[in-house]
Amino acid sequence: MLRSRHLSLLRFTGMLAAALVAGACNTPVANRPATLDRAEGGGFSLHQEIQLSGGARADFDEAVRLLAREQYASAAKLLEGVTREAPEATAAHIDLGIAYARTGDLERAKQSLERAVELAPRHPVAHNELGIVHRRTGRFAEARRSYEAALAIHPEFHFARKNLAILCDLYLADPICALEHYELYGQANPADEKVAIWIVDLQNRMGR
Repeated sequence: MLRSRHLSLLRFTGMLAAALVAGACNTPVANRPATLDRAEGGGFSLHQEIQLSGGARADFDEAVRLLAREQYASAAKLLEGVTREAPEATAAHIDLGIAYARTGDLERAKQSLERAVELAPRHPVAHNELGIVHRRTGRFAEARRSYEAALAIHPEFHFARKNLAILCDLYLADPICALEHYELYGQANPADEKVAIWIVDLQNRMGR
């Protein structure tokens, strides 16, 4: 049971929700704060105008494709260059943090995602991915705060809600928190049959 829930924490990848609107390097485009929109399928679309060369834009697009193919180390190398050229590019920092986390470089993942949160404090994907890194490094209280921050911004962000429920259940020994968020997640995602089983299991452990 622990293993299956543990793996479920890693299924959502924020790189599919991050988009970078780049200006050509020879065009005067001021760096502007990121704006966040809801996207189809429960994701989020991040829009930010950043002064970026054509080569760096191509590297970013290729990195997104590499992430989708789970080629995380190659993606990280490209994204490192993008973030050096455009240190204010929130999407690149989110994706770099994801790439580092998937390769096991959790300290650099934490740094990239913390930078993303600084740049876009209301981006729930950045908070959720940072929560995953905190959980993997044993910083359970910090993980809880990150998931709760994501949910405070978008209560319907069900990936973060499921992650919070699992954290409370398996790592914080907080069954009340776990049951609340399992149930809320299950109500919004009735097709996820595993969560229904986990709810029954937790209720039995609580003597309900």
